[in-house]
Amino acid sequence: MFVKSIMIPRNNCYVVQHDRSLREALQLLETNKIDALPVLKGDQYVGILTRYQLYKSFFESELEKEQFLNEVKSGDIVTHKDEFLSGDEIFERTLIALKDFPLLAVCDEDKRLLGIVTRFDVLEQFQSAFGMKKSGVRIAFTSVETEGQIARLSEIARQFHESIISLVTFDETDKLVRRIVLKIEKKDNIHEFIQQLEQAGFRILDIVED
Repeated sequence: MFVKSIMIPRNNCYVVQHDRSLREALQLLETNKIDALPVLKGDQYVGILTRYQLYKSFFESELEKEQFLNEVKSGDIVTHKDEFLSGDEIFERTLIALKDFPLLAVCDEDKRLLGIVTRFDVLEQFQSAFGMKKSGVRIAFTSVETEGQIARLSEIARQFHESIISLVTFDETDKLVRRIVLKIEKKDNIHEFIQQLEQAGFRILDIVED
């Protein structure tokens, strides 16, 4: 999945123009209960104004509160001026960039704002990938890193008519072993299914119903 598939489009974003006062920007942040805004000059991306940066800039300034909010412009305290996405990135790679930041802008080659990707939306996609929004049985196991193991797993699931909610594999802990987390709908045949997995060479680590 690419960033553009989870992007909030420009017409659904809250933005502020670079020459608007911080009072106006803060009002947008508070009214809409958000932590950051793209700052634009016309339709051109200038940077991101965050609630944190606004407060930090005030405490570092020598201005009174009213003067600071009324006289300092939104474009004066932006961050991420040259850090934005094109939309063609794989969305998983945005998680690191958004770990400590609320959103990133998505811009075209001329730095016109196309939309934003938020930390919340990226985490929502990870929740979906792990099947966290559906109840079922989560099985964690390891598999010897040999050709066709995922195909064998799929065949066993087919034989037991299992409905797979999610299937996630992790980088191997060593070059011969891969970790797999499978989530399936809860059925009465779960014990037989587990036994068949073990007979096929999968080593069960944990079974959790959630």
